[in-house]
Amino acid sequence: MDVANQPGLLFWHNSSPEIRLAARQTLQQLVTEHVDELVATFYRLFLSHEEASDFLNHSVVNERLNQSMSQWLLETVRMDPGSDLTDFDARQIKIGEVHARLKIPNNLVMEGMSLLKSEIATKVATLDLPVSQTTHTIIILGEIIDYAMRLMTSAYVNDTNRRAQTDEAFRFFSLGQDISLERKIQRAALMEWSQNVLLSLLGHGSETPATLASSPFGLWARHRAAILFQGSPILDSIERVIAEIDGEVLSSVIADKPNGVVTLQRRIDEIRFLLNDLFQAASALENGRDPLTRTFNRRFLSSVLRREVSLATRAKTPLSVLMADIDHFKHINDRHGHSAGDAVLSHTADILLHCVRATDFVFRYGGEEFLIVLVESDHDRALTIAERIRQQIAAKPAVISNAGQIPFTMSIGVATFEGHPDYQYLIDAADKALYRAKESGRNRVVSHG
Repeated sequence: MDVANQPGLLFWHNSSPEIRLAARQTLQQLVTEHVDELVATFYRLFLSHEEASDFLNHSVVNERLNQSMSQWLLETVRMDPGSDLTDFDARQIKIGEVHARLKIPNNLVMEGMSLLKSEIATKVATLDLPVSQTTHTIIILGEIIDYAMRLMTSAYVNDTNRRAQTDEAFRFFSLGQDISLERKIQRAALMEWSQNVLLSLLGHGSETPATLASSPFGLWARHRAAILFQGSPILDSIERVIAEIDGEVLSSVIADKPNGVVTLQRRIDEIRFLLNDLFQAASALENGRDPLTRTFNRRFLSSVLRREVSLATRAKTPLSVLMADIDHFKHINDRHGHSAGDAVLSHTADILLHCVRATDFVFRYGGEEFLIVLVESDHDRALTIAERIRQQIAAKPAVISNAGQIPFTMSIGVATFEGHPDYQYLIDAADKALYRAKESGRNRVVSHG
């Protein structure tokens, strides 16, 4: 970008080369000397905000952000607005996109940048410099930090808006599924749980009934319904009743069976009533499945994973991701044709969907690659499911009308959420594990770490 067209760099553009050189040298020397102190000040501000501290309590984030912030500060004061800023601009845009992905409030970033400017300006003012040079240096400091911040903010806003549109599209897509069938399935799941509680009281099941929150209906309400009916006060009411049943009603059922059962039935009826209202508000809108495999479109992956990572962080529940890839898929296409390859993909998707729960998410991630989000699943469970998938793929060849049976295998990488707030970190971990599975011979499951 031509300097004259760079917004906010007017003083730099209009000042003499001598003024610019002196200012840059002062800033570079000062920031290089105090960079650790400045970074620490920046993060002390962040950690003083409750809404920001959640983003910085993971060791990987802490280590990386300290290093990244030091590098950014040094790079910014060394930046020459009179040179080609293509690479510098691209890095600021990337930083803004990362902030949006992590949902770091942009006002906090701006507050931190303002604090940095004040800290550096204060240090400039303590130097034994002529008044005019001090003034020029502080003005140029403000211009270059504000220039970087404008690029970050623009990228942050654009990325946030794009993600919000994708979130809404995914919600609409989810609403566009067979709502009538979904209502029947969830009513049946609720009734099944209620019947299991009564059977346990009669001595035909476990002595202590499982909680409603841990049942298939509870998982659906916490994960899928939260997307389908985002922000619905009716769903909030359902979750409240579930919590009351688990926290109060179940114990009263065990202590006083006749009265407790009546109370339980009333609360179940209340959920059924709320469930009807919830589904009646739904309408079919947008289709968003991969047309070949009927798995979720990758477009919605960020919406799902961002929410699931946030939920796992707040609720302290496990979360795992599988990255699965068909081995030697190109060979299948080359030998049997692309129609056979499509049949193999469809066959694979059927097995994947059969091996996971209705509350999990299966995405077609790439050509022959699938990504599976296993909600409330720890590392051991994820490994078990991955191995089940691998075995079923190997044991069930795809049946192609003109090619007979096509046997094939699948490699799978497993990663479990460890607290990092950026969902891309979890995807990358699963992808690295998949790479190791491929490198070590294929047709195997490898876990990250």
